[in-house]
Amino acid sequence: MSTSRTANLRRIGALAWPVLIGQLAVIGFSTVDTLLVARASPEDLAALSVGSAAYVTVFIGMMGVVLAIGPIVGQLFGGGQRAQAGRQLHQAAWVALGLAALGALLLAFPFPFLALAQATPDMESRIRGYLLALAVALPAALLMQAYRGFNNAISRPKAVMALQVGGFALKVPLSTLLVFGAPGLGLPALGVLGCGMATAIVMWLQAGVAWAVLRHDRFYAPFELLGRGLDRPDRRAIGTQLRLGVPMGLSILIEVSAFSLMAVFIARLGVTASAGHQIAANLASVMFMLPLSLSSATMTLVAQRVGASDLPDARRLAWHGLQGALAVSVTLATVVWLGRHAVVRLYTADAAIAAVAVPLLAWVALLHVADAAQALASFVLRAYRIATVPMLVYAGSLWGLGLVLGYALAFDTTGATPAAWRGPAGFWLGATAGLVVAALALCWLMARTVRRSAAAVSVVARPGRPAADAG
Repeated sequence: MSTSRTANLRRIGALAWPVLIGQLAVIGFSTVDTLLVARASPEDLAALSVGSAAYVTVFIGMMGVVLAIGPIVGQLFGGGQRAQAGRQLHQAAWVALGLAALGALLLAFPFPFLALAQATPDMESRIRGYLLALAVALPAALLMQAYRGFNNAISRPKAVMALQVGGFALKVPLSTLLVFGAPGLGLPALGVLGCGMATAIVMWLQAGVAWAVLRHDRFYAPFELLGRGLDRPDRRAIGTQLRLGVPMGLSILIEVSAFSLMAVFIARLGVTASAGHQIAANLASVMFMLPLSLSSATMTLVAQRVGASDLPDARRLAWHGLQGALAVSVTLATVVWLGRHAVVRLYTADAAIAAVAVPLLAWVALLHVADAAQALASFVLRAYRIATVPMLVYAGSLWGLGLVLGYALAFDTTGATPAAWRGPAGFWLGATAGLVVAALALCWLMARTVRRSAAAVSVVARPGRPAADAG
């Protein structure tokens, strides 16, 4: 199957745009929370920064384990094994519920995060309430990841997008009501706690609708999901998911915890530094949704072609996906940098917080390009069920280089570090350096993997002839 770059980008784009809209709706949860809480009080915003960092650290790693269903189902779907693909969804649900039990305990008793943040008693109280509400939300949130991974893998991302957009539409008024209260209705202003409560309500409603769709939509009939409850846990199927999912989850955990720990350490620098960092971190998360959607779509198509044993086409899709991700990320980073002052004004009118946030956007722009490259490469490797080596790359580059370098620069007391690189900027410089190293390593590994797999099938199919060109 020979396909041009333009045709492949269209294939990727057709799957990517619903993922992008859906993920923007998801990141909109934290964006809305940041905007609302920033107008409630600086103390609530600082508590949100630490609390969301703790939640993301717990949720994202577990999400990565559950999302192992994506490449597995993608390969089965590409090979025409729909009933087997459906059984994988049932087992992913058991994985999600098991992880949620552990994660809820971590959120209900967040002692490590509070100790690292050196939170004041007032901030600690706010953080605890917020995380307790998110502990209630966690099981539904992880079940939604199983639904998301399954539907994306079978080229049905619009089913996920619809629920994500609907959830965001409910989250906005609900968070507003709970954060600021309604005195006429006897509802007090809950601040950051209201954000967590709104998230829990929305996530459980989403999970309920997702389950109803899977049971009653005739599209899913070939997957043998209709009209029955969960299959019993299958040790072999769960083991397969965990062997891929655990290193995937650890990779995502390392990546996200590196940024979450930035927020925790920056909290030591005071409310203003923490609030400025929160604005930059939220913007970086919003920007990342574009390369994430392209990476997810590319992974789906590559996994399907691997399952169909069309490895030369899988190779072409991988390279064309990387080219597209780099092109859009450079464009977006340039736009954000040029409009950095206007962007920060959307978040806050506080001059002190803006003075911290605006310089950080230079690092946000640079980091975004490296982030796009590493994300695309790592997703393609997952399509080939390669996750352990990327996990080691993340550990070395993001923890071993990025976080350590950032801490050394931010808290340098020797005077050797330029003033512009101390404080929050030091952490962002370190994070950017770590992601550049990760991007280079993972792109090299991706190139090696797709080249070898495509060349191997070409030699088997056409002895004596060279492998197809990736284009």
